[in-house]
Amino acid sequence: HKLFCPPPSRMHRSGRRCPLISGLRRPQMLPKCRPMELKLRPFDFAQAAARAGLAANGQPLSVKPAATAGASFGDAMAQALKSVSAQQAEATRLQRDLQFDNPTVSLEETMVSMQKAQIGFQATLQVRNRLVSAYSDIMNMQI
Repeated sequence: HKLFCPPPSRMHRSGRRCPLISGLRRPQMLPKCRPMELKLRPFDFAQAAARAGLAANGQPLSVKPAATAGASFGDAMAQALKSVSAQQAEATRLQRDLQFDNPTVSLEETMVSMQKAQIGFQATLQVRNRLVSAYSDIMNMQI
């Protein structure tokens, strides 16, 4: 207590006792603390693996086919942006359900979903930055 509080004789600049010091001496001024309630839900590995597109043993369910030759760059970018947007919407939904104590949503799957959305968004930003840099380099080329 002596390390953090100045001596009680210290006066405020106005000549009065400092209200912070005098407030610390009154026990009725201390805030009331409530015990925090923490509910842990069992982790369902099979459900988390299914949401991540994995089999129960952690292996991918199926290999995605390669993109068709007719797909344009614009279509691929639009699909990637839709996927990132869907991941962010799913993370937001899981956060909201967890806040409202939905028993079907676990903290673990919410955190994994949030991380997936964040990684997807960061990857999208990096692609955008590379595209802007490439466009800038092309525009600065001399003919």
